[in-house]
Amino acid sequence: MTSRSATRVCIDAPGGPERMRLEQVELPAPGPGEVRIEHEAIGVNFIDVYHRSGLYPLPAMPSGLGVEAVGRIAEIGAGVEGWSVGDRVGYAGGVPGAYASARTLPAAQLVGVPGEIDAPSAAAVLLKGMTVEYLVRRCVRVERGMTVLWHAAAGGVGLLAMQWLREIGVTVIGTVGNEAKAALAREHGCTHPIVVRGGDFVARVHELTGGRLCDVVYDSVGRDTLAGSLACVRPRGTLVSFGNASGPPPPIDPLELGRRGSLYLTRPSLFDYTGDPQERRQSAAAVFERVARGVLRPVVGMRLPLQQAAEAHRALESRATTGAIVLVP
Repeated sequence: MTSRSATRVCIDAPGGPERMRLEQVELPAPGPGEVRIEHEAIGVNFIDVYHRSGLYPLPAMPSGLGVEAVGRIAEIGAGVEGWSVGDRVGYAGGVPGAYASARTLPAAQLVGVPGEIDAPSAAAVLLKGMTVEYLVRRCVRVERGMTVLWHAAAGGVGLLAMQWLREIGVTVIGTVGNEAKAALAREHGCTHPIVVRGGDFVARVHELTGGRLCDVVYDSVGRDTLAGSLACVRPRGTLVSFGNASGPPPPIDPLELGRRGSLYLTRPSLFDYTGDPQERRQSAAAVFERVARGVLRPVVGMRLPLQQAAEAHRALESRATTGAIVLVP
C-alpha cells in the first residue's frame, strides 16, 4: 500500500517565522471528490505571511501554511473524473496547507500543469501569474497605450507583470528598492523603473507623465505607498490595492476619490476571481500559454528545502528578494 505519511509545516498560534515548525502527519485516504498529491515544488507568497502573522486570521489552530503547490496525483477518491494517478497538477488557493511533502485535497481545486514546465518554474508562475492575469485582464482591462504604475516591480508578481504588460504595449512605471532591482525590472519590460528609497516616486511619476498621471496604479505594498499611489492616479483612473507588504493600508475617505477626479478604488482578491473552477482553469491556461510562447519567463530567485520555510518567510518580509521563492520537499 502507498505510504500516506507526510512532512508539513504548521503553526499553533499567529506570530513571527519562529512559530513555524515541522511535523510528521498521516494523511487521510482521499474521500469522494478528493485526491492525494505528492508535491514537487511549493510556491511561497505574501498571503502565507499574512496567514502566519494573523493579519488574515486562519479558521483553526494548529494550521498548515501555503496555498500553492505543483506535483503529481498519487491517489484518487471515489467520483473523481478527468484525472488519473500520475497526472501533473497544481493548485493555487483554498485552505492553507501547501507547505507539505504531500496533501489530500478536493480535485475541483486542481489545474493541469504542462509537462514541458519544470516544477519549480510552475510553482513560481502559477499563483503569481494568475494574479497578474486577473489584475490586468479582468479587475481592470489594461489596453495598449495606457500608462500603469506598478509597485514592487522586481518581485515575484512584479516581474511577471512587467512581461505581461510589455506584450500588451503599456508604458509601465515601476517602483523598486535599489539599482540592481531597477535593472532587473527594466530587463523584464518596465519602461521607467524608480528607486523609491532614493526619492519621491510621486514627483517622478508627475515628471514622467507630464502631469497626466497613470490610468491604473497597482499597489501591493500597502501602508508605505498607498497615499502616494492615490496621488498618481489620473482623473477617472483606478487604484488597485492588492497587498500589504509594508503593513495594512490606511483608510481612504471616499470624498477624497471625488476631490481627485472621480477615481475608482478596488481591493481585489485572486480567490474571488478564480473561485469558479472554469475561471480558475481559464486563468491558469492563459498563464501557461504565455509561458509556452516565451512571453512569461518564471524567475525563481530563491529555492529552499521545505524545512527552511521560516527562512523563506524572513527573506520575503525583508523585501530584499527578487523573483519567486520556491520550497522543495
